Amino acid sequence: MDKTHHKYIERTFYLAKKGLGNVKQNPMVGCVIVKDNKIIGEGYHKKYGKEHAEINAIKSVTNKKEIKGSSIYVNLEPCSHYGKTPPCTLEIIKHKPKEVIIANKDPNKKVNGRGIDSLRENGINVIEGIKRKEGENLNKRFFTNQNKKRPYVILKWAQTIDGFIARKNGDSRWISNGLSRKFVHKWRSEEDGICVGINTVLIDNPKLNVRKWKGDNPLRIIINPNLKSLKNKKVINDELLSLIINQVESSSCSGKEFYKTKNLSFKKVLDILYKKGISSLLVEGGAKTLNNIIQENIWDEARVFTGSNKFDEGIKAPSFKLPKHFQDIDKDKLYTIYNNGRN
Repeated sequence: MDKTHHKYIERTFYLAKKGLGNVKQNPMVGCVIVKDNKIIGEGYHKKYGKEHAEINAIKSVTNKKEIKGSSIYVNLEPCSHYGKTPPCTLEIIKHKPKEVIIANKDPNKKVNGRGIDSLRENGINVIEGIKRKEGENLNKRFFTNQNKKRPYVILKWAQTIDGFIARKNGDSRWISNGLSRKFVHKWRSEEDGICVGINTVLIDNPKLNVRKWKGDNPLRIIINPNLKSLKNKKVINDELLSLIINQVESSSCSGKEFYKTKNLSFKKVLDILYKKGISSLLVEGGAKTLNNIIQENIWDEARVFTGSNKFDEGIKAPSFKLPKHFQDIDKDKLYTIYNNGRN
């Protein structure tokens, strides 16, 4: 029986991943409905504010009468409260499955066991904790956001084979290859926000949007303590949203918000972003910003490209012991590091 549960929970993980980049603050959720050892319906949460996975799975069942006595598998506890959509528990109870099998209890204080209790009170058996750790990893952004009250933080940089992140003048183009840069645009589409320091904006003049991949643009966050001029910079001269965190003034104009704060620690920046509904953040540099974050130890994951070229001198990349395992991206190597001792 455990193997059967594992098989169908793994299917919910597969379905849930299809929502990456589209559900934003919500968790990624997949749902599978099984009757007589056959899948009769399945679905996933496709878009923030739209129907949840359980509702889409129920809708996919041709003969709704078959749901009675079925087993419903879902990677996260069904919601039991009214939000942008009605509670999923009501729809499940209406169709009278014999059991609901879940990977994780929802840590959101509006749910957090209430969905499970509601199902049990209505005679539905609930089995929880199937592949729990895998489920937490799938929704690492959501669990970090709920439990730590901050966004999930991904650091990203490219370094030369001799460990430099930029030349002496700050120019970092191009350490990584075209395929690696395409990966970066994919990552941008998957996270709520993208963050850089002011020096990166002044030297590289990046757009910080999604171009080489299909997906939504993240909120652009620029840490600009003294509010240095952004005149003629791409991040200020387009229609996309930008948040400029500084120590000088608060104002807003044409989608650009200037947010004043005396405290510019990264912990404070994350607190500001959390209150604005940002559940995940991709930090793309530069060296000063990355090193400050690493020193504060408030990050979750680092993605490091090592290119095949050498600078011999320049600005050193953050000092990290790279793992043995890496992914080949053409001639680049991509290392992924997880911070298990994070704050």
